[in-house]
Amino acid sequence: MSRRAEHLWVVDRVEGSIAVLIRDGDERTEDVAVRALPAGSREGSVLRVPELDGRPDWTAAVPDEDARRARLREAEEVLERLRRRDPGGDIEL
Repeated sequence: MSRRAEHLWVVDRVEGSIAVLIRDGDERTEDVAVRALPAGSREGSVLRVPELDGRPDWTAAVPDEDARRARLREAEEVLERLRRRDPGGDIEL
């Protein structure tokens, strides 16, 4: 009996014709041919990918724009909190 699951994957970087993706949750990485991903996938894209027995089905991957925007908003909030804590000026060692 096979198990079917779905995970979010983020395109971490593109190196020529290969995209390096990171799976949400366990940060597993996978190198995938760019041509196997949905059209328009680029660094920062969030993809919803069905998996069968732990193997991603890249041909069925779909972009999740809501998840991408939520992650971007979260990152901006973290940066803003860090900026507020920064006293400014030069660092002295």
